Amino acid sequence: AVLIDSKTGFVLYSKNSDEKKYPASTTKILTAIIALEKCNLDDIVTVSKSAISAIPSGYSSAYLSEGEQISVNDLITVFLVHSANDAGYVLAEHISGSIENFAELMNQKAKEIGCTNTHFTNPSGIHDENHYSTAYDLALIARYCMQNSTFKKIVSQKSCTINSTNKSDVRKYTNTNDLINPSSKYYLEECVGIKTGYTKEAKNCLISACAKNNLGLICVVLGANQINGSESSRYIDSINLFKYGYSNFSLRTFATKDDILSSIEIANGTKDTRNLDLVLEDSVSGILNNSSDVPTPQITLKENVSAPIAKNAILGTVTYNIGSVSYTKNLLASHDVELDENLMFIFGILLILILALILIL
Repeated sequence: AVLIDSKTGFVLYSKNSDEKKYPASTTKILTAIIALEKCNLDDIVTVSKSAISAIPSGYSSAYLSEGEQISVNDLITVFLVHSANDAGYVLAEHISGSIENFAELMNQKAKEIGCTNTHFTNPSGIHDENHYSTAYDLALIARYCMQNSTFKKIVSQKSCTINSTNKSDVRKYTNTNDLINPSSKYYLEECVGIKTGYTKEAKNCLISACAKNNLGLICVVLGANQINGSESSRYIDSINLFKYGYSNFSLRTFATKDDILSSIEIANGTKDTRNLDLVLEDSVSGILNNSSDVPTPQITLKENVSAPIAKNAILGTVTYNIGSVSYTKNLLASHDVELDENLMFIFGILLILILALILIL
């Protein structure tokens, strides 16, 4: 399991999060984001026999028909909301021509996102010994996906309606994620998605996201069992992790716009302007444990800062480090610094005298 801040990727909790596990249908989020980035939502796709016949029995399906013409938008929607494996295979063939070529595209995209322990062989998460990921890698993929407004809207839907096609009337499906189902005992009001998964080998998997108190969190739970005969530990563990996150962490402001973070003296500036404050260009906020103090700022100045300097010129940066996450903002000049002409005149005379002395010698 892993719990991260959706904005920065900061890890709030981790348990075996780099251990390779079978991801089951949580795989679908990567396929969906690739489809959203490469296709037009209004494109019409024709369902092939090879796409629908490749789905083993027992796996969820939208029961698409050979020759059925359906939009990319409807395919992605039923794929994410209802976890329809056949929709994913249709999308994969549409984008790459074959499942094998699409799997290569998936693995390339996973590496671009930052995954280091992920390898996919199919678009839907159908079990394969060589199809694996980790809780942390899936959290990275989920964080990337949730930055896409269309993806975010789809995975938050409690149900979906697929338009009529040449082979079917209108179809309706409910979301497989009980965290966003108001009638479920696992309903979590602040949950905004995103994807369930299950196979016998992978057990119960869940990627979920919540938004509360101006703080977005993403949780991944893999390999969960049923407990007490009927209770689902993937939901219980996820809810407990969210409670832990929101109870122990918050979005804190480290410094606000126009705060003076340092003062320096510009040697060749005029007497009235040489003392210069460095002010913050933008406010700096980050996720922090409630028991922790704001980190000490690290200030880095540009080399050879000298007059003349214009007000609001960038003279350096300030960085706040929390674990592996860094927050960096620019530092600006609080006012104009004018060049001291008298000082430059004296320097000029000294330079002439030095040169004259060298020539005499």
